[in-house]
Amino acid sequence: MSMIFLTGGSGFIGQSVKTYFGSLIHELDFRNNDLVTLDGNVIFHFAGKSHDLKNISDVREYYKVNTDLTKKVYDAFLASHCKVFITLSSVKAVADQVAGELTEEHIPEPVTHYGKSKLLAEQYIFSQPIPKSKRVYVLRPCMIHGEGNKGNLNLLYKITSRNIPWLLGSFENKRSFCSIDNLMFIFKELIEREDIPSGIYNVADDEPISTNELIGLIAQSSSRKPIIWRIPIGLIEAVASIGDKFHFPLNTEQLSKLTSSYVVSNAKIKAAIAKPLPFSSREGLLKTFKSFYA
Repeated sequence: MSMIFLTGGSGFIGQSVKTYFGSLIHELDFRNNDLVTLDGNVIFHFAGKSHDLKNISDVREYYKVNTDLTKKVYDAFLASHCKVFITLSSVKAVADQVAGELTEEHIPEPVTHYGKSKLLAEQYIFSQPIPKSKRVYVLRPCMIHGEGNKGNLNLLYKITSRNIPWLLGSFENKRSFCSIDNLMFIFKELIEREDIPSGIYNVADDEPISTNELIGLIAQSSSRKPIIWRIPIGLIEAVASIGDKFHFPLNTEQLSKLTSSYVVSNAKIKAAIAKPLPFSSREGLLKTFKSFYA
């Protein structure tokens, strides 16, 4: 395998790629006009503006980084001798909420500027024919997790590892996650195999997991028993409604985020690779939680 060019090497996924592929990686910074001769084989474009859950970011940054920078990197790929282009979009380029299971056939209706900027980048990439000598993959991952990840799962771990009871046990939901190990496996397959068609692919572990199951896995990772309280849903919803009026930490918006479902189908990428993912959903999450404990 020849040289792999990488943007976004300082992020969680970029750091994981550098560890996984080692000396093959050459980092680029297109924002500083790092327009070196791209004489390698692969471009990983992971530089991006992540979703700001606090809504304090300048919305123009989403389009400057997620859309315009992607156009710049992709144009450089088309003009180069590189064979493979892999970039990360997001399931949020399609929908913020999902009824049923999200597939690649869903018509995109992003709500946030983050999702809209990602969709514009997707549309630009596939607005022109892909040369026969090249392969282009736009991956839409759900929540990615793994050792070194400091995202929402880490926050949930900190809360429940203090033996604070989980009060929302009466809610039943399912959410999809993506292990960083499974993502690295998919990257390797896309790079090494020429039989996987260019296109857009959802990326997720095989089985969605409920929040109650997550609490159980967190407890298992540190050899404890989970503490889950099943308070009546009506009572929790009443408290959340009061939170709307008095600005409590738990309000109806937060309750929806904590208890809603978001299931992502990985059937298309699994069929294209025709191999099992190396880690089950529970194995990957347990490995992540154990890394937090260590």
